[in-house]
Amino acid sequence: MNTPGQLPAPDEERVRDILRQVVDPEVGVNIVDLGLVYRVEADVGRVAIEMTMTSPACPMGEMILDDVHAALRAGLPENVECDVRLVWEPPWDPSMMAERTRLHFGWQADIDPQ
Repeated sequence: MNTPGQLPAPDEERVRDILRQVVDPEVGVNIVDLGLVYRVEADVGRVAIEMTMTSPACPMGEMILDDVHAALRAGLPENVECDVRLVWEPPWDPSMMAERTRLHFGWQADIDPQ
């Protein structure tokens, strides 16, 4: 149970909500809706995240990772250890975006990556 002023214990949805504060500055969309966050595991005292960039050559990659760490520090209790891993498999493609994000860009809602 949380005491007044204490941040809530993390769960997957809480972590995803925190990560929605991080926006890819090149496209102006948060990294969750953009489909860059592949996996979130939250447990007492620990959060593990696997995420990617739209390409390995993403010029904003370091800045986005810094923003991820800053958002997690601000949104989680200070005793929670965060492990953020940048992965390249599977490679990101537009089908990983939330439907509303694809529609925002004027892309079909049912993109097939094949």
